[in-house]
Amino acid sequence: MKIIHAASELNSPDRKVCAAIGVFDGVHLGHQQIIRQTVIDARRHEAISLVLTFDRHPNAVVAPDRVPPQIYSLPQNLRAVEALGADVLLLIHFDGAFSRQTGDQFIRGLARDLGRLQSLCVGADFAFGYKRSGNVELLRRIGEELKFAVHALAAVSLDGEPISSTRIRKAIHDGNLDAASQMLGRAYALAGTVVRGDGLGRDLGFPTANIAVAGLALPPGGVYAVRAKGGGHSCHAVLNIGYRPTLQSSKPELRVEAHLLDFSGGLYGHELELTFVDKLRDEQKFPSLAELRGQIALDIQEARRRF
Repeated sequence: MKIIHAASELNSPDRKVCAAIGVFDGVHLGHQQIIRQTVIDARRHEAISLVLTFDRHPNAVVAPDRVPPQIYSLPQNLRAVEALGADVLLLIHFDGAFSRQTGDQFIRGLARDLGRLQSLCVGADFAFGYKRSGNVELLRRIGEELKFAVHALAAVSLDGEPISSTRIRKAIHDGNLDAASQMLGRAYALAGTVVRGDGLGRDLGFPTANIAVAGLALPPGGVYAVRAKGGGHSCHAVLNIGYRPTLQSSKPELRVEAHLLDFSGGLYGHELELTFVDKLRDEQKFPSLAELRGQIALDIQEARRRF
């Protein structure tokens, strides 16, 4: 999948384009329906399938106090789109200038820069442009004028309720990871860059990879069995999410730390993706570091058993 950052970079004047537009956080089953329809349209018309999304949640610019935690990191989202067979991903830098375009300006500019726009596929409740001035009705009016088709697909439902990124975030927050996985259409995974920690895990005899997760939706604190993938390696791991209460810090910080089983090597600066298998226990405070060390050993034994 080719990644571009402006529609004009596509530079394929002789080929039609079928496009999907959305934030697509998590690329859940509803998003997959939109992208698959776009790929099907492109194959039918011998066109390029293009997915347009953004490098950050739009609220990061237009409503900074209402930015939802993201289900997936940007690299995860891009991999999920690629897996659906899209030819091109148009990754728009969402900034103040972009946010001030009206819906009409945005769509007309997109159609102009893409050249031969054959179809646009969005969700039925899609809203876009300055102050959400654009909607499906506007898309259809412009489509009739500029001769491109518009597909507005209804939400996919699970257990009688529409699947949405908001619903998945709640499932993750509540620790209902099976439900999150069902709505995502794949096992829920958390990903972030490995950063340097304070070395406590190494001192305890269980070195950990500290994961940067700012801005991401997180499951409840506790210890989990996970599958880890990063830096060209795959292995099982034990993951701790929490504030490390045994250390009695005056300023406890949330940490996401994975002890990789049967692994040696360096991962600093690499992305590590952690696919959740099972929760082992809640986070708890121990009377001493020695007792914490003993519990970690038991956690590893239990994780190996569950794997």
